[in-house]
Amino acid sequence: MKTAKLDTQVLIIGGGATGTGLARDLALRGVRCILVEKRDINAGASGANHGFLHSGARYVSNDQESAKECREESQLLKRLAPHCIENTGGLFVAVAGDDEKYVADFPNLCSRCGIPVGQLNPKEARELEPALSPQLIAVYEVEDASIDPFKLSLENICQAQELGTTLLRHTKVVAFSKDGSRIQTVQLMNTESGQEIIVEAEQVVNAAGAWASTVATLAGVSIDMLYSKGSLLVTDHRLTKRVVNRLRPPGNGDILVPGGTVSVLGTTSVRIEFLDEVHPTIQEVDLLVEEGAMMLPVLESTRYIRAYAGVRPLISAQCESDDRSVSRGFALLDHARDGLENFITISGGKLTTYRFMAEKAGDMICQRLSVTNPCLTKIQPLPATDTCKWTEPGISPKMWIKQNRPYDPLLCECEMVPQSVIDSVIESIRHENGKPSLKAVALRSRMGKGPCQGTFCGARVAAHMYERSEFNSDQDLDNLREFLGERWRGERLVLWNGQLIQAELKEAIYCGLLDLEL
Repeated sequence: MKTAKLDTQVLIIGGGATGTGLARDLALRGVRCILVEKRDINAGASGANHGFLHSGARYVSNDQESAKECREESQLLKRLAPHCIENTGGLFVAVAGDDEKYVADFPNLCSRCGIPVGQLNPKEARELEPALSPQLIAVYEVEDASIDPFKLSLENICQAQELGTTLLRHTKVVAFSKDGSRIQTVQLMNTESGQEIIVEAEQVVNAAGAWASTVATLAGVSIDMLYSKGSLLVTDHRLTKRVVNRLRPPGNGDILVPGGTVSVLGTTSVRIEFLDEVHPTIQEVDLLVEEGAMMLPVLESTRYIRAYAGVRPLISAQCESDDRSVSRGFALLDHARDGLENFITISGGKLTTYRFMAEKAGDMICQRLSVTNPCLTKIQPLPATDTCKWTEPGISPKMWIKQNRPYDPLLCECEMVPQSVIDSVIESIRHENGKPSLKAVALRSRMGKGPCQGTFCGARVAAHMYERSEFNSDQDLDNLREFLGERWRGERLVLWNGQLIQAELKEAIYCGLLDLEL
């Protein structure tokens, strides 16, 4: 297979929120970019989080700088990307036994960070959110919200592509070729086809999240990084209208974020050494339910449809005993100090502050390129595109009912995703010069995200893709296995009551009836 050779002004490594946000930022300034991602968009921490748009109130006691950044950026995003955000509002609640001194200090801490906060009496709060514990002793209202991280990143890269950015999915960095103090070329490999790609770039940005240290090592640079795993649980239905936070310093199982038709409970903080196997544990699941139920007793009896885990990349000069004490601020590292003049790393931070991180990285890159065009992402709205709309819960049934197409069958009944939506998503993947897969389709839609976790829609969508000739051999059954395996990884730690019955049905269909070994 012939080696492909490309050239660009900027090569961005990493397709999470920061990488896609930077691609858009630079594209709006007229800078040519290539974004390379070894898996798919949001494959790391940007796709394994609460979907929580912070008001900043969570960090007022231990990281006031991050609190202020979150406040400013959340207000900005609500104006510029409202189609990615549900402005739920948020509550901070204390229950009997919580630290009353912290409860009393909370309004003043918020005030110091410029974060609006209002007090509710427990009775008022329970009228607003009946699922709250009867043991409430204090409640404060803040401007938290939920955000769709997949739509956010997809919209960013979509506009960047329209402005000339090249996206290379399923392509990993293999090596750097250096000449003195500069990276001359970057060797890439497509993990699906095996094709080698050589990119010559004037500037290289390492936005690989938890893998930033690995990428830097390939370039001969060392980054002192901590890895903090956070596990989360997804409920089968939405439990509250608002985000609910425990009124205490950040801890385990102290946030419930409503997102569309479900709620997400989290999170934990567990130091890990390696990134090969990142998954929740039974102990973490039990801890999340136990702690969360102190705020919302219904969490003890709720059906959970999956568990998942992400890794927080924390850059620190010294190893802290408690990863929650490490700042949630971001680090922008200029590797000229390490002997490389055209290589920078941007890491850390929060989903809420992704745009600000991208702006600061873009400023540094443009200064090096002698580009004087200013950052526009803080004033220009993020466009809503048709190709990115299908991640939104509830949009598919609205479109399906409105269009009244009798020959447009529902392929995913849990989330009411019709065949026409699957076709639209497949075409968008083709537009990205990608090869459609069940995992790629699921990432860009609601397919497989309901209580059945792919039991029925997996086979239906796979059959439809065979009919479309997207799949055309027995080898493509591996595509179905991979999709079901991803669903199973999320289900296996929440197998009790309804979800255990669901998993047994899935096994009976795919292993028993279809003889498909998973």
